[in-house]
Amino acid sequence: MTDPQPLSRGARALRAGHTAIAVVELSCLGYVWTCALTGRRDVLLHGAMSVLAAEGVGLVIGRGNCPLGPLQQRLGDPVPLFELVLPPVWARRAVPILAGISGVGIALALRPVRRS
Repeated sequence: MTDPQPLSRGARALRAGHTAIAVVELSCLGYVWTCALTGRRDVLLHGAMSVLAAEGVGLVIGRGNCPLGPLQQRLGDPVPLFELVLPPVWARRAVPILAGISGVGIALALRPVRRS
């Protein structure tokens, strides 16, 4: 979807920052799943889980929506971040799907490691 009008400097800056946050969070999700599948346990895993937990708190505060959404709209950016890369139906499904994938990954990463 293309933007109907050019974005303000503030809206572009927020979009860039929001994108950077999303990249970090997706990287954390990938690392949690890497640890879940390999049995690795380290400080970075705990950091990744903390980042994902903070995102979860933000989603609770936003009642299932990104808490940056209202700020984004006030700055004149009407397109939600996920709608920049996904069709609207899938953009709305992305948050619950990613939350579920995060929860399962964290649960698996926290399970006791069997030693042979």
